Amino acid sequence: MFLSAFQAIRDYGLEARSDSALWEAAIQGLVRQIGDPYATVFTPEAYDEFQEENTGSYAGIGVQITSLNDAITVTAVFRSTPAERAGVQVGDLIIGVDGESTEGWTTDDASRRIRGPVGTAVDVTFARPGVAAPIALEITRDSVHVSAVTADRIGEIGYIALDRVARSSAREIDSALVMLSDARGIVLDLRGNPGGYLDESLMMADLFLDRGLKLASLKSRTPGRAELGTQEEWHSRWAPRVPGKPIVVLVDRFSASAAEIVAGALQDHDRALILGERTFGKGIVQSDIVLTEGRHLRLTTGEWFTPLGRSLHRPRDQQGRLRPEEEGHAGTFTTAAGRTLSGDGGILPDIAIEADTLTLREREFLTAAAQAGVPLTLRIEEFAFGEAERLREAGEAPSLDEAAFQGLVDTLRQEGVPAELLADAGVLAYLRWRARVRVAERMERLGVAMRFRTERDPVLARALELLREAEDQRDLFAAAERARKEGPAERVGAEGSGRR
Repeated sequence: MFLSAFQAIRDYGLEARSDSALWEAAIQGLVRQIGDPYATVFTPEAYDEFQEENTGSYAGIGVQITSLNDAITVTAVFRSTPAERAGVQVGDLIIGVDGESTEGWTTDDASRRIRGPVGTAVDVTFARPGVAAPIALEITRDSVHVSAVTADRIGEIGYIALDRVARSSAREIDSALVMLSDARGIVLDLRGNPGGYLDESLMMADLFLDRGLKLASLKSRTPGRAELGTQEEWHSRWAPRVPGKPIVVLVDRFSASAAEIVAGALQDHDRALILGERTFGKGIVQSDIVLTEGRHLRLTTGEWFTPLGRSLHRPRDQQGRLRPEEEGHAGTFTTAAGRTLSGDGGILPDIAIEADTLTLREREFLTAAAQAGVPLTLRIEEFAFGEAERLREAGEAPSLDEAAFQGLVDTLRQEGVPAELLADAGVLAYLRWRARVRVAERMERLGVAMRFRTERDPVLARALELLREAEDQRDLFAAAERARKEGPAERVGAEGSGRR
């Protein structure tokens, strides 16, 4: 029947289509119809991009570039890369690649031309502020790894952020824990983390838990059977890296998959206080199946469970919308410390705090900038880049020079942002806050940047407050219990509360 329909469409359809185009449409249609919103078929090119995003590795010279003031500008040089060895500096302008001018190029244009197979050479011409003649370099491409981990101190508290679970993330988290071993407590920030490699998430959880504890379990299909039958379990194998140190894990509605496995394992074993919002609820395993012609099929083949047996998954339709009628109602689970946790999908925080939201005036400002065609983020980036360079050369700490900031405000006004909005005290405070944070980040002073960020980040601010007061993990759980009794200002995520 399928071949008959295929031939009829090919031979009699109003629009002529090749066999390959019809096969492509058939495959994509089949994947869309199986009710798996996470299933997808990758072309060879799309699969390479997917792998690069998840591994954090690519072949190139090792620079981060951005279009600033209509010039392709080097905004970061990664350590131990061809660019660093060649002497490329932050602030260099890329004016030519392989003999071709970069005038009019986008950042993507430049990235595509600079990247290439490992071992091949690329000729890059730079203009350097203060140097009259262009600098022409032949740089041999190599494998470049971009870390998913950032870590620093915010006062006496160690802060570790993980933006994805990539290859080597567990090793990088381990190094961060060693660096922060004398901190009073640890914040592990998994907000916005979409997940990644599941074996890395298990190794990450292992860093925090005693040897021999269950980390997670997986139920998957046995070929030829309709139900989930095969079950595997993973247990911790090593002594914890920071035994006894109080830990707070930050999550939000975008924390998913491998990030949820880490949060779930630490919550189930009473090893961390979970703070923030209910997580996304992607508790499934996707297998990578190699097809013909270099294509790959990503297909859901199993479901993850936390150490206590809680399902992480929240069913969604093909458009990614939640299906409440199919959500689990697994009741509650009790930890060894006697804490009650919900089993209704995702990870419910022990203390639920919603992220800060924009004021009406701030939303008006952002809308007006967009309608005027003003690239606000880019203008802030340009400002921060220049200020960071000035402060570094002067040997000064991250700060905000009011005269320079007024220059940013004047630029926005000249480009079409209404003067009335730029005179509003609340809007100026918001813009000043964004600029201060970005200047500190550009100076690679993460601890300072995060201290600035807490001014509008109630989740991180609460985590720091709790850790400054806590002697051990029990103190954090006692704080969660007090929050439960004090009312709805902070919603607690155990049974009977924390539901949206």
